[in-house]
Amino acid sequence: MVASALSLWLLALFPCAAVARPRHDLVSRAASVSTPLGTAQGVPGAYGTTRFAVRYANASRWAPSSIVTEWELPNGSNDPSALPQQCPQNDDPPDSTFFEDCLSMILYVPVGAVGAVGPSSASTMVWIHGGSFVSGSATNPGLDGSKLAAATNAIVAVIQYRLGVLGLFAPDGSTNLAVKDTINALTFLGHVLPAFGGDPAKITLAGQSSGAGMIRTLLATPSADALFRSAILQSDPMDYGFLSPATQALLQSTLNDLVGCSAADTACRAALSVADILAAQQTLVDEALGLDPSTGLGEPLRPTLDGALVRTPLDSTAPFPAVRKALLLTNVHDEAGPTVFKTLLPGPAQPAAAFAPVCDEILGPARTQTIVDSGFYPVDPAGDARVPLEVLGTDYLWRCPTWTFARNWVAHGGTAFVGLFTIGAHYPFNDGISYCAQAGVVCHQDDIEIVFGTVPNPTAAQAALMTEMQIRYRAFLEIGMPNVPGLPPWRPATATDVPALQLGNNTPPGGLVPVGACTPPFWGNAVPYDYQMFNI
Repeated sequence: MVASALSLWLLALFPCAAVARPRHDLVSRAASVSTPLGTAQGVPGAYGTTRFAVRYANASRWAPSSIVTEWELPNGSNDPSALPQQCPQNDDPPDSTFFEDCLSMILYVPVGAVGAVGPSSASTMVWIHGGSFVSGSATNPGLDGSKLAAATNAIVAVIQYRLGVLGLFAPDGSTNLAVKDTINALTFLGHVLPAFGGDPAKITLAGQSSGAGMIRTLLATPSADALFRSAILQSDPMDYGFLSPATQALLQSTLNDLVGCSAADTACRAALSVADILAAQQTLVDEALGLDPSTGLGEPLRPTLDGALVRTPLDSTAPFPAVRKALLLTNVHDEAGPTVFKTLLPGPAQPAAAFAPVCDEILGPARTQTIVDSGFYPVDPAGDARVPLEVLGTDYLWRCPTWTFARNWVAHGGTAFVGLFTIGAHYPFNDGISYCAQAGVVCHQDDIEIVFGTVPNPTAAQAALMTEMQIRYRAFLEIGMPNVPGLPPWRPATATDVPALQLGNNTPPGGLVPVGACTPPFWGNAVPYDYQMFNI
């Protein structure tokens, strides 16, 4: 039924399109394309796609990146099948797989685009990976864009950007280098997309977690506005907000002390090993909350509201700017599962009496008392206190600030569709978290393989949701709306109402997510978000 709905929708929009017959005006199976920067060499991929890995910019350590002037393979490789090595990070795999000059991307290009109206008319989805701004890469599990590109008949570009202190904390005080890297990636795509049949005016950004946070940063950056027309933000921890300049300066000064290099000592910085930098970064992450509570628990190193590149907080602490783009904003049902069951309280179940003290440690006594008195997060006297803490964490860090953002966005001229994944696919990074392995639980990151269509051995429900999401994403990439005939309607948010669609177990089909605590009088008013508490 889903496939036939898509066929009807395509034929209604493009009566001359042959749904089952791909066109060949994008890229042939010969993996060679002439671009303005030289010949792009790629390799045939799955689902009738061709994969191209490319370096989009060069960067010296802690210096602004510059867009390449000729087509180059990543890592200095001569092998078109070679994938980009990761930017330096403290997570596995080991350091031997890192490449400091790591500004590369992978393009997944379909053979043809149904509905294309010219040689350069395909949409492009640019995926920005997550990882709390300190980890992740274009080769993370599940990010093979072949099936997504084929299903949406769009080019899928998965990009990398400098991480951690190398991307956000230059010792000379320069901020937001990683944000500038991402802007350069989009500028690069604007140059080369027509060679692959893509339209530079039809770029949609998509990302998960800190990748979605990077997109929010770009939405707050006027100089990036013309580089994309719409955006998909999955599981953005919007509660944190951006870093303030004062907090960034404090963390920067601490980092300089940790690496033993003054702001002006370029020779000292150049002599540092990557291992020394990563060790200092880990210490900074560990100490950040004690240095400044506005850094938060999970994402202390993040973009800064510097007033030069990033101009507005895009939250409830300042006048919201006029906006116009269409956004798709999603969360998963159990976002805080890894945070609560792995980071905060691993191990055995916690008694009911632990709920308030844990809240108090994280939120402070005033917010905790309001939460305990509210009745929104009941604690089973005989149950595990981590269960209501997970519900609270999901609302506090992810769901409720996203809904507040949606209301603000729409009230100031934009369009926003809000959803919540109630079916997911267990993501490899959640291995070892027993809570996330339970049936029906959808933890942070469990939406990634659903969207990309890369779930290994999917259940019937997962397969149906993969198909549905790729149909919806195709519509959103093309027309800025995730609605097609035959699927439950996805109503846009208004300035006062967030009809968030359940993505998965819809009872009835098209069922909406209960508002619960995500109502303006509670979260954002009775209980301030972190960005309000610290007036970032």
